[in-house]
Amino acid sequence: MLESLEKMTNPQQQMFKDVANKLLTYNFLARDKKDNKEAYYFLMSYKDVFDEFFKILGLELTLNQQQGSVMLGGFTVGQTLHLKRDETLILLIMRLLYHEKLKETSLNENVVCQVADIHEKYDNLEIKKKLNKTDLVASLRLFRRYNLIEATGDLSTSTCRIVLMPTILLAIPGEDINSLYQTINRINQGGDEE
Repeated sequence: MLESLEKMTNPQQQMFKDVANKLLTYNFLARDKKDNKEAYYFLMSYKDVFDEFFKILGLELTLNQQQGSVMLGGFTVGQTLHLKRDETLILLIMRLLYHEKLKETSLNENVVCQVADIHEKYDNLEIKKKLNKTDLVASLRLFRRYNLIEATGDLSTSTCRIVLMPTILLAIPGEDINSLYQTINRINQGGDEE
């Protein structure tokens, strides 16, 4: 690995550091997200070097070239982000919406929903606590920071369009939508804040 790094030019070495730090901080890269595109393609060019680097740290890259998404995993419990109850529910709802909207989308298009779709799905699940705008906006900003979504417009408006990145499939794997509904119901019944 060190030999491969030494063969890189100074700008390439800097890019390697930037991409590695981005993955260590945000866990996900989405090829179709504007601020991820260069990092994604750089990682693709030097995937073996990244694999070796993260293996030393006990971490593992998961790559889905077809969807254009990368996830860094293998973190210990203390190194993971702990989501609040509402954040978890919103993430699960967005995963459901991704699955539903994917059917309506052509191969070359991004999967898009609106903030109103999240509210509607949340209300349809008959969750006891209503979702307030402040919590929803904060959650969406968090997921945008982690490269799971990209918003086009003001997140506080119901018509704001949200591009659901394919990284959401790596964040919540599994094709069984029924298991997602069961997870949502279990969280709803438990009433846990985290």
